[in-house]
Amino acid sequence: MKVAALQMVSGVALQANLAQARHLLEQAAQAGAELAVLPEYFCAMGLADADKLALRETMGDGVVQRFLAQAARELGLWVVGGTLPLVCDSEERVHNTTLVFSPAGDCVARYDKIHLFRFDNGTECFDEARVIQAGRESVRFALPARDGNVWRVGLSVCYDLRFPELYRQHARAGADLLLVPSAFTYTTGRAHWEVLLRARAVENLAYVLAPAQGGTHENGRRTWGHSMLVDPWGSVLAQQREGAGVVLGTLDAAHLRQVRRQLPALEHCVL
Repeated sequence: MKVAALQMVSGVALQANLAQARHLLEQAAQAGAELAVLPEYFCAMGLADADKLALRETMGDGVVQRFLAQAARELGLWVVGGTLPLVCDSEERVHNTTLVFSPAGDCVARYDKIHLFRFDNGTECFDEARVIQAGRESVRFALPARDGNVWRVGLSVCYDLRFPELYRQHARAGADLLLVPSAFTYTTGRAHWEVLLRARAVENLAYVLAPAQGGTHENGRRTWGHSMLVDPWGSVLAQQREGAGVVLGTLDAAHLRQVRRQLPALEHCVL
């Protein structure tokens, strides 16, 4: 199955970001992808954390949700909508949510980001918990490919990548593909992005598809980029350093089965 990680450099204007996302989704569809995954915060990288509150939507309706459903339906794609802000039980916070849409335009899965990014090196300071409410449950969905193979897909977002227990839950449930839409900072991405993605692939014997924000944004923030597809042996199959673009790669079910036969790591997990 051909898949696409869509790399963006989102700005502060919602409609401009949606237009860029639609262009990338169209490229992915034209290249034969069955699954296209947008990065975290694809619909907006605001000037301030609180800007997310103005864009929040109620589950089941909203500009961004209608955009994702329409794109999936019109392009015949499985579309994973990076993240968007959804209403939670606090007026001062939102959920940072991944929604999955089938080629029929139906929303088939929702994941609220569990682990919230906090980083302070004396120069850069981030704390997502100021405006984001953490999710509580891991989420997976089944993706029937055009060739009849069913891929079991585990959802995660950005900072989740540092918490291997989440991915082990996915692996125990039989996940074949792990998605990691992200907006890693340049500082943390340069140090840890690739090694963490490859580790999650190797230890769980699964493909990892990680679309990212990649460049200098309108709000002054710089993100690492390097969207990539990693195979279950830990090999990087495709990658883009910076700038908007489509990272294409192919999931090979036979290769996945072979690696799992050769190295049945999950059988030795005692926890």
